[in-house]
Amino acid sequence: MILLGGPTACGKTALSVQMARQLGAEIISADSMQVYKGLTVGTAQVTPEEMGGVVHHLVNFLDPEVPYSAADFVEQADACIRDIHARGKLALVVGGTGLYLSSLLDGRRYSLTPEDDGLRQSLCARLEAEGEQALYEELCQRDPQAAEAVHPHNHKRLIRALELSISTGQTLAQRNAASLPQEKPYNSLLFCLSDPDRARLYERIDRRVDVMLSRGLLEEARRVWENRDHYPTAAQAIGYKEYFPFFAGQATLEDCTAQLKQASRRYAKRQLTWFRHMDGVVWLDACDPAVCRLAVERVRQEL
Repeated sequence: MILLGGPTACGKTALSVQMARQLGAEIISADSMQVYKGLTVGTAQVTPEEMGGVVHHLVNFLDPEVPYSAADFVEQADACIRDIHARGKLALVVGGTGLYLSSLLDGRRYSLTPEDDGLRQSLCARLEAEGEQALYEELCQRDPQAAEAVHPHNHKRLIRALELSISTGQTLAQRNAASLPQEKPYNSLLFCLSDPDRARLYERIDRRVDVMLSRGLLEEARRVWENRDHYPTAAQAIGYKEYFPFFAGQATLEDCTAQLKQASRRYAKRQLTWFRHMDGVVWLDACDPAVCRLAVERVRQEL
């Protein structure tokens, strides 16, 4: 199995298609938002033209009303990999959601703790009465590592993290350790594509936002805003939520676009931090004209 990660707007889609065509591989998307049907622009879904005849899995298949998690991804990606290998082909897993890639690599098996409706309602009531900072400080005391992975503004994740901490009596590290098998399940090679010039990467991100706007991002974001109570995951996505103040008449289009560019740059920084902490990463320079040849040669040497 080959994996290709990297920050947003670094060119993963184009490189993955080139690699897949040379290696006879099929691509599995590892992106938490590209799973949703109809949300093509804001999630930067690969277009039929960009696919170049390469088979893609786990893209544009799920209704936006349905939540999607790392546990769902690992289960479905594993089934795809087995099917691809059974047909004598390579699987190329591509995406920027580091949690998905690391969970798949490690063979993590999530023990799906049932949701405690009573506890959740209690936490939601406390959030309303005490505010997000009070709940976030409690999470910091209970489980500092879990708190590092949650922004206090993300109320859904904050409440779920507290719910898990309280209901299981375990920290995130303890739950993670219990979910790992003794041996990793795949013979794999992990690439990370990035532009070593951070300023240049940020320019690419800004340009991509402008291109998305020209392709209908605002109309797509308005649909998410109008259905925000029914699209629990998509409504939290970078690319949509930044325009909610514009639709509510609370901010200008220019200000919201600037917020989106800033949020995307911050997300890219978090993605790079995640990949730097993963073991065995082979780094690729997005600006190297020979990047595809180098990656394909490495695959043929090692797999």
